Amino acid sequence: MDGCLLGKGVIRPYSTGKVAEIVAAPKVYGFDTGFVCYFRGWHTPRPDDLGLLWEHYVLNEMHARLQTRRIQYWRDKQGHEVDFVLARRGAPPVAVECKWSARDFDPKPLKVFATRYPKAQHFVVASDVERAYAKRFDTLNVTFTGLDGLVDRLAKLT
Repeated sequence: MDGCLLGKGVIRPYSTGKVAEIVAAPKVYGFDTGFVCYFRGWHTPRPDDLGLLWEHYVLNEMHARLQTRRIQYWRDKQGHEVDFVLARRGAPPVAVECKWSARDFDPKPLKVFATRYPKAQHFVVASDVERAYAKRFDTLNVTFTGLDGLVDRLAKLT
């Protein structure tokens, strides 16, 4: 997963003006995962570090392969956060959670997002998912997929 692309990306918060949402705190991502490791002082990434590196890698691939800059993130004032939101003009948003392992997924942030955006689609992109599958968490439907599957599905939605 060593990055070969240099650069950084700034993504802005997704909001439709709802009072409890964060609207003015951009996040910065580095597209060279080797640099991210160096910057953080990681000689050998720990298992917990892989999730953060995966998030950087997923964003880079979404930008490169979808050719869109309409990727944002979502956070509310209670601290619930969704890694990426694909904002689509005239259509519901698409929420994407990045997990190094699908078993690490906690549905709470997506559930909160779904209460504010009930027509949104929800994805978990994980490095250990080879074949996409759907899972239901109460009223929340989530599609688990690998990176190639995510990009293919998002390309059809944009």
